[in-house]
Amino acid sequence: MKTVQISLNSIDKVKSFVNDITKFDVDFDLVSGRYVIDAKSIMGIFSLDLSKPIDLNIHAEENVDTILSVLAPYLV
Repeated sequence: MKTVQISLNSIDKVKSFVNDITKFDVDFDLVSGRYVIDAKSIMGIFSLDLSKPIDLNIHAEENVDTILSVLAPYLV
């Protein structure tokens, strides 16, 4: 598992983020305080405080570099 910080500070960014990560067959969790949300859930993401960076847990052993390159626009 790898953890990175991302910023999703606009509706368009949230939509493109979800579209990008649904291409991968691995689990992604967003962690904000005591809340853990499935990162592929748009409704779940909007329940979080998006004004500050959020931790993204990537549950993958392989292709982590590929995933990180796709996530580059969102990384803090």
